[in-house]
Amino acid sequence: MGKTGGRGDFEWVYTDQPHTSRRKEILAKYPEIKSLMGPDPQLKWVVSGMVLTQLLACYLVRNLAWKWIFFWAYAFGGCINHSLTLAIHDISHNVAFGNKLAKWNRWFAMWANLPIGLPYSASFKKYHIDHHRYLGGDQLDVDIPTDFEGWFFSTPARKVLWLFLQPLFYALRPLVVNPKPVCQLEIQNAIVQLAVDLMIYYLWGLKPIVYLIAGSILCMGLHPISGHFIAEHYMFLKGHETYSYYGPLNRITFNVGYHMEHHDFPSIPGSKLPQVKQIAAEYYDSLPQHSSWTRVLWDFVFDDSIGPYARIKREYKLSKKEKICD
Repeated sequence: MGKTGGRGDFEWVYTDQPHTSRRKEILAKYPEIKSLMGPDPQLKWVVSGMVLTQLLACYLVRNLAWKWIFFWAYAFGGCINHSLTLAIHDISHNVAFGNKLAKWNRWFAMWANLPIGLPYSASFKKYHIDHHRYLGGDQLDVDIPTDFEGWFFSTPARKVLWLFLQPLFYALRPLVVNPKPVCQLEIQNAIVQLAVDLMIYYLWGLKPIVYLIAGSILCMGLHPISGHFIAEHYMFLKGHETYSYYGPLNRITFNVGYHMEHHDFPSIPGSKLPQVKQIAAEYYDSLPQHSSWTRVLWDFVFDDSIGPYARIKREYKLSKKEKICD
């Protein structure tokens, strides 16, 4: 499947993640950034419009030929579903209704989850908090590929296969790296999702279900929008573990490209992250950044120095692991 090359291990460091110290420094210099924290009142309307658009699409595709089901799943529906996964990412930080209404955020995430076709939001929340608290943490941050992924997917052909299978690895990796007990919200998420899937199947048949799930899988795999998975934390420049992207695809991805700003200030909604960069420009303009997610995917596949092993890892000493599923 191609010549093996590149890295033989992760980039191990013995320093803390940079976001904590930069956050403190920026807030000391620009305390007005605190005013950006809190819920985004527009988020619930934008997300609801996307969910309803997908439900309408389910009705429209019910009689299409299978080839058109997969075409529209990749070209249209999957783009919306991928965007909804990023809305769920934003909602996991309680920016839909605020910290005081945490449960409302959890239930709203389940609403955003419906077009994805498979239960996702509750489990994502449980593990995503660890990603922020323990960025790059060995056996803690499940965003980091496993040793097997780093060893095996080391040639261009294998890396293409890995990109295509990304949704599978993101689903299974937590069960291997950092398994946690199933919590009540995950059960509720599964019940709600199954009930809606069955309702769609009863009303319009199998094709809308395939349209939704195929779109989610295809557009979280080998797709231009999926470049953000690689762009965010893969080490394209030695010593740098988080990168931002300021291009036009942010408009359909809830500004997930502003990833350095997001890790510095996770309680600020994606819609307001450009203001963080504008206020504290001197902290971000000089840092490495990506200009194209498609170029990121190309470089990931064909650059021997970049692959699943191109991640910074560190060890965290914990008294006990916290269980997060609220």
